[in-house]
Amino acid sequence: MRLRKKKSNFFMIYIFLLVFLITSLFSNFSSSFLLNLPDDFYTNLEEIENLNKDKTLGQFYSADFVKNNLETGEKEDKSGTVVFKLFGLIPIKKVKVEILPEEEVFIGGVPIGLNVTTQGAIVVSNTFVDTQNNNISSHKILKNGDIITKINNKQINAVQDIEECLNNTNSSVVNLEILRNNKFKNIELPYIKNLNEKCKLGVWVKDDISGIGTLTFVNSQNQFAALGHPVTDSSGSNIIPISGGNVYDCSLLGIEKGKTNNPGQLKCLFVQSERNGSILKNTKYGIIGKYDTTTDMIDSNLSAKIGGRLSVKPGKASIISSVSGIRQEYEIEIIKANYQKTEDDKSMIFRVTDKKLIELTGGIVQGMSGSPILQNGKIVGAVTHVFMKDPTKGYGVYADWMLKEMKN
Repeated sequence: MRLRKKKSNFFMIYIFLLVFLITSLFSNFSSSFLLNLPDDFYTNLEEIENLNKDKTLGQFYSADFVKNNLETGEKEDKSGTVVFKLFGLIPIKKVKVEILPEEEVFIGGVPIGLNVTTQGAIVVSNTFVDTQNNNISSHKILKNGDIITKINNKQINAVQDIEECLNNTNSSVVNLEILRNNKFKNIELPYIKNLNEKCKLGVWVKDDISGIGTLTFVNSQNQFAALGHPVTDSSGSNIIPISGGNVYDCSLLGIEKGKTNNPGQLKCLFVQSERNGSILKNTKYGIIGKYDTTTDMIDSNLSAKIGGRLSVKPGKASIISSVSGIRQEYEIEIIKANYQKTEDDKSMIFRVTDKKLIELTGGIVQGMSGSPILQNGKIVGAVTHVFMKDPTKGYGVYADWMLKEMKN
C-alpha cells in the first residue's frame, strides 16, 4: 500500500510539472517572472487587479492579493501577501508585500549638491611616497579606492585619526582593516616616517566626497530620495560607508553633451556654506536624507504617487529634469523591466525619444542620475546609468527600492 501511495504522489507531481510547462509554452506568461520576483516588495490592490485584467501572467495564471488588515497598537499593519496561482486554484508562489502609501510625494528633477563624510579614510592615490629615501612608487599592498576603517582595532573616522594611531604604536607594523570591493579585509602594513619624524602610511587619503546628482522625490515630512545609485569610490568598487553629509542647492552652469564612449555631464556649482539639509544614508539605490527647508527644491503643484514594480510596463514613459534651466517632462520608452529577485540599481532599460532632450544633452549625462521616471502618472523609478555606447539609452531603478530604504 505504501509503494502505491508513493507512486501516486510521484505521478501527481509529474502531471503538475507537465501541465505547468505546457501552459507556460502556450501562454504569454514568462517563466522568469515568478523566478525573478523578490520575496518582498511594494504593491497595492490596484496593481494586482491590473495584472489580472491585462493578462500579464498569461491566460492560465492569476494573482490574489490578501491584505493583513491587522492593527498593532496605534499603527496599522500595512502589509499583505500575494499568491500566484495556476488555473486560479494551484498556488505557485507566495510573496510578502508592503502596501504602497496613498499619499503623494513631491516630484524632484532638480540638480543638487552632495557632500558625504566617509566612515573611514579613502585611498585616492596609492603612489607610495618615501620622503626619507626620496623614493616614489606604487604601493604594494594598498590600492586606489580602499577604505581604511580601522588601525590596530581603533575606528578611523577621519584622516587625522590615522596619524594619531600610527604615532601611538610601538611596533614597526600596524594592523589595518580595509574595505575593498565591498568586503572587509585585514592586512599587516609597515609605516614610514617623514622628514619631521611623523608616522605616515605613504599614500594619499581623504575622508569626504563631493558631487552632484538629481533629486527624485520628497515626502510631506521633508524626507528625500536622490541619485538612484550609491555614492562609490572613484573605481566604483566600494559603496562608501558614511557617517553623515549635507545637501545643497545647485546652480546649472552648462552641459557637456553625451557621445559614444563619452557620457557627458552637467556642469553645476554649489556653495558648501549654503547647506540645505542632511544626508542620512548612502544606499544601493541612492541617497536618503532630510531637508531643512524645501524652498526652491520642490513645486508644490507637482506631485504624484509612488508606483510599484508590478505597474511598470514596456512602453511610453517620461523623465523629469531641469537640464533646460526649468523643470520639464521628457518622453522616454521603457524597453525592458526586470522584476529583480536580487537587489540591483539596474531595474529597467529605457531609451530617450524626446528630440528636445537629445538636442540639449545627447541623451543621459552624468548628473542626471536620480531624475524621476514617471509612467501612467506615477513615479515608478529613477535614472541611474547611461549606456556608454549609446547615450540615448540608460538604466533606471525602481522607485519602490528607494521607498523601502526611506522607510527602513
